[in-house]
Amino acid sequence: MNVKKIAAAGIAAACLVSVAACGGNNGGSADSNNKAGITYPQIKLGETGKDLKAEITFFNGRTDMGLADYPGKNWESYMKDFNAMYPNIKVKVQTDSNYADSALTRLQANNDSWDVMMIPAVDRSEFSNYFVSYGKTKDMDKEIKLADEKAYDGQTYGIATDGQTSGIVYNAKVFEEAGIKELPKTPEEFQADLKLIKEKTKAIPLYTNFAEDWAMGAWDAYIGGNATGDPKFMNQVMPHDKTPFEKDDKAPGTHPYAVYKTLYDAVANGYTEEDYSTTDWESSKGRINNGEIATMVLGAWAVPQMKQAGDHPDDVQYMPFPITIDGKQYATLAGNYSMGINKNSDADRQKAAMIFVKWMTEKSGYAKNEGGIPIVKDDDSYPDTYEHFKDVELIVDDPAKEGEEDLFADINSDSELGINNGNGKKIQDIVVDAANKTKTIDQIMGEWDQKWGAAVESES
Repeated sequence: MNVKKIAAAGIAAACLVSVAACGGNNGGSADSNNKAGITYPQIKLGETGKDLKAEITFFNGRTDMGLADYPGKNWESYMKDFNAMYPNIKVKVQTDSNYADSALTRLQANNDSWDVMMIPAVDRSEFSNYFVSYGKTKDMDKEIKLADEKAYDGQTYGIATDGQTSGIVYNAKVFEEAGIKELPKTPEEFQADLKLIKEKTKAIPLYTNFAEDWAMGAWDAYIGGNATGDPKFMNQVMPHDKTPFEKDDKAPGTHPYAVYKTLYDAVANGYTEEDYSTTDWESSKGRINNGEIATMVLGAWAVPQMKQAGDHPDDVQYMPFPITIDGKQYATLAGNYSMGINKNSDADRQKAAMIFVKWMTEKSGYAKNEGGIPIVKDDDSYPDTYEHFKDVELIVDDPAKEGEEDLFADINSDSELGINNGNGKKIQDIVVDAANKTKTIDQIMGEWDQKWGAAVESES
């Protein structure tokens, strides 16, 4: 699998601006929020802060990893490993099942009730209001992948726990029972395979997880590189396009239209669960493991959980999203949740937090344990999850052009579509309209274009 970072020039441009208050040397400097006086590149694990005594709080949404019977490696095990290297830094793990909302509430409180947080939906321009910079992005880019993803004004404020691509979790045994010999590469082939699964097996061809807003919102992750093969699409093209959801007549099986139509057609054709209102996320993991469900459209992060949910882990596999552009498939490499450090924490806790984040990134093994791509810059290894991505080109979204860093976010907010921002309601509406035949996909996409286009116009 070949990771092609086409965004290099854009990242370099974004790194030209630094915070005026920054000084220091040897690996970059941090912003004025940094009380610890050290940056991520300067930390040498096992040496830096060896005698530091501190207690920090790590807030995240992985409630399952807080359980003693979590089938993978749980938080308690990670903290024991961390304390083997840093016995005097105690990490208190707090989790929340409604994490996205709870994290924003904590940020708004603007206090020191947490030290490390998985960064929720925050505009780039607001990063410095809540978080400490790990160092200059140009220096961080030498240390980690996706250094620009949570960066602003040449400073990096978040480090992804792992890299992810978006594809489809599927049960290989069900595919075999249905007589499917090759994985689908186009929306039409995917629909044909769902039809075979419905006719020849007892499995639900495509499980929507309709009841979960976040699971529905996951469909947004496929409209960029996966559907266009263009690293500029999300941050440079889409903010200026008044009709980004319109069908591409020259290549109707590509672009955002094709992604959402894939869901619409599956529902309209009867290839999803009988009653979408009764879906259940937790039980779906075991059901795809035992072959009751054939496919679910989710990020690669879901694969380990579904492998661990039953007695048939080898049947749970991962395939690229079925869109092909000019004979080639693409997948966007993006970060999972990113770890941010509280600007309100005191100096010792900030230093301990930065050490902990670097340990999580470089030594914990978390990324591969959870089916993700390691974030360490020079680690080119991949988990077995990506077995079927060998001929898929991974691309990274280019950053916005200088002066347009917040343009996508502003249009996204003004349009109220919330693309990649947790708005699963609009995707739920697609399911409802497809099931009840109240609107066609063209009507739905036309309405979205009206909203997006009006927002583009207002920001121009």
